[in-house]
Amino acid sequence: MNRIEKTFARLKQAGEKALVGFVTAGDPDLPTSLRIVEAMCREGLDLLELGVPFSDPTADGPVIQRSSARALAAGVSLTGVMEMTEQIRSFSDIPIVLFSYYNPIFRMGAEAFHRRARAAGADALLVVDLPPEESAELQDCGVQDPLPIIRLVAPTTPDNRIAMIAAEASGFLYLVSKTGVTGSAGLDVDNIAADVLRVRAASSLPVCVGFGIRSAEDVAAVAAAADGVVIGSAFERRIEEHLTDPRLPRRLAESVRDYKEATRPKRKVGGQ
Repeated sequence: MNRIEKTFARLKQAGEKALVGFVTAGDPDLPTSLRIVEAMCREGLDLLELGVPFSDPTADGPVIQRSSARALAAGVSLTGVMEMTEQIRSFSDIPIVLFSYYNPIFRMGAEAFHRRARAAGADALLVVDLPPEESAELQDCGVQDPLPIIRLVAPTTPDNRIAMIAAEASGFLYLVSKTGVTGSAGLDVDNIAADVLRVRAASSLPVCVGFGIRSAEDVAAVAAAADGVVIGSAFERRIEEHLTDPRLPRRLAESVRDYKEATRPKRKVGGQ
């Protein structure tokens, strides 16, 4: 089994759900970003989505847009993200999903990107603007050494398309909690639970839900229906609020601890 499969198997045995954390690589700079990730891993993050900073995102809300702008201003490139991935591997075996738009990958070249990502220790790839119909170039690079592509499913995705997406998916399926962009407010837990069931009818892969999840209460509510919870804007908002604070990595670790506790089953007290 690969790292992603092992993680979900371990969590299932423990009765826990996955806490998937997104941060933009190099926000506010590469050394600080690396310390943030190390602190998050130490406090129990289950999977890491490492965002490649991009100037023209389409799915990201203002908080993550600003995080990309800070990283780009600090000179972070796709090559720098690969180097950061290698550095993370020096202290953690956490599954790493590289989160990118396709333009940086296209500029590097699909084959070169695939080789460098695998050599750096990445476990999967999520490309927001690359639908399955346009993925052959990347998929063909990984015939001998696959880099799973995490697929997105939206609330508006019809059942027949969910089945088509699921047939080519690996790692886990990322269910967008609602229409809109990352960080937007408002969750309808009943609708999320119904969409999780639709996705599970088409695939045995774990289903992780993201977009708009802010509080530990949100995490607990979504974790009751899904196999994992993805948090991005809430982490990046905390970074933005404490950019010059020397305790910034510790603050992110505290957030991870609170969110992770919400993915665990509630312990019964007094035998009740």
